[in-house]
Formats: sequence, C-alpha cells, structure tokens
Amino acid sequence: MIPRRILSLALLALAACSQAAQAATYEMFRDPNCGCCLAWARHMDEAVPESVTVTDSADMGAIKDRLGVPQELRSCHTMVVDGYVIEGHVPAEDVARLLAERPEGVTGLAVPGMPAGSPGMEMGDRAQPYQVIAFGEAGQSVFASHP
Repeated sequence: MIPRRILSLALLALAACSQAAQAATYEMFRDPNCGCCLAWARHMDEAVPESVTVTDSADMGAIKDRLGVPQELRSCHTMVVDGYVIEGHVPAEDVARLLAERPEGVTGLAVPGMPAGSPGMEMGDRAQPYQVIAFGEAGQSVFASHP
C-alpha cells in the first residue's frame, strides 16, 4: 500500500504539472476589413492546441502602441500569446519556438508588411523571402529567415 504522504505529494506534483501543461491562450486583434488576417488565424488554429480568439478593432494603431510594437515592424494583425506579442504573418513554428525557448529580453516576434508566401499570404507559387524579427528590451534581431 502507498503511504498517504507519498500519495499526497504525487497528487500535488500532478496538479502542478497539469497547470503548467495547459495550452497558452491565443488572442488576435485585426481590422475587420482585412481578409488575410483570418487566413493567418486559420494557419495558427491548425498548428496550436487551442483555438485562436479573434477580436475586431477599428483602432489597430492604439492596440499596437499599447503592446509596444515598433512602427517599423507593424503589419495588419497582432496576436498576444502567453505574454508575447506576435505581429503580422509569423509562421506557427516560429511562435512555437519562441514559447519553447523564451529568450531573455524578447517581447515578441514580427513579420513586417505582408510578404507573399508567408502564412495567410499564400499566392500559389509566388513567394518572397522574409525574416521574422524578435523585438523587445534586447533590441531587434533576426529570429528566423524563410525563403
């Protein structure tokens, strides 16, 4: 028979692990007139364990200002996931890497503009190379490059 103390400790550990393993929340803000944002939300929905909550806003500039997205990195939509800001058409695998690595001094990731071929901006065979930029207290740096 398992001693009560060991069983209690095991249950506490299980509860702690369960809370830590809960999926992050994914909240996307977008201009209601933008169609590519919903395509990117579907890309994220297919890749993450939780669904993406979409909030329409006519004042995206105010949201980006509040979240600290640098002017030069802005795109059409902004997501907040587990305390990080995701700006624009960032691939789901880069978001997953950010959440796994949690680099010091990084507030979020951005794909400036709307590059053809990025998630949500698929245009058949047409694609342009683009970079995912990490930004925050540590400054800005290339987090990933995509052909």
